[in-house]
Amino acid sequence: MWRAALSHRLRGGAAAASPWGRPGPPRPRSSLASCSASSSCWSCGLALPSASSPPRFCPSCRALQPPEPCADLFRLMGCKRTFQVDQGRLQQRFRSLQRALHPDYFSQRPQTEQDFSKQHSSLVNKAYRTLLNPLSRGLYLLELNGIELVKGTDTEADPEFLLEIMEINEKLSDANNDAKIEEMENFIAAKQEALTKGVRRAFDQDDLQEAKKLLAKMKYFANLEEKLKRKKIPF
Repeated sequence: MWRAALSHRLRGGAAAASPWGRPGPPRPRSSLASCSASSSCWSCGLALPSASSPPRFCPSCRALQPPEPCADLFRLMGCKRTFQVDQGRLQQRFRSLQRALHPDYFSQRPQTEQDFSKQHSSLVNKAYRTLLNPLSRGLYLLELNGIELVKGTDTEADPEFLLEIMEINEKLSDANNDAKIEEMENFIAAKQEALTKGVRRAFDQDDLQEAKKLLAKMKYFANLEEKLKRKKIPF
């Protein structure tokens, strides 16, 4: 029955929910192009070097400057803007930035600077989480290229893939012991690994539409992973 219902939705009946999104209005290749940081120090007014890497400190009074309005998370974390990142280097950069920007180190500084340190720390946490996870990293790369996955419906969704997801959901619902849950966990992890490799190839070939298609599938499996986590939590 569920197969018939799904087929009806895909043929034009009630729209099937999907994480596939449609591209928004045309934008520059990088949405960061129109963003610029302040050119002078908020504390002493000295002109700041335009090429300095974030986070910026005034070369004269050493005051911490505010985060860039549209920070490039790859640049902030010292990574090349590619899908494949050096996780060891990413973690090292994260620890280094957190040590340098932790609010505790600015407790005796002006309130403005204390606020900036909190903003920087929050941004560093966001950058680390985004770039560490293949799905969020890929989605961010698409965003930098003017492509977003948005909530809604998509008539181009692959019917066979949606049927596969529904079948996996059924198996997950029926998994009522540790052995079956572990089997599903390994199966979903293997699917995600294969999709991640496909996304890497797509970005290497600059095929953004293929990357978008595969990342949308990864979102489905990420939802399944969350269901697995909840299923493993004892009541």
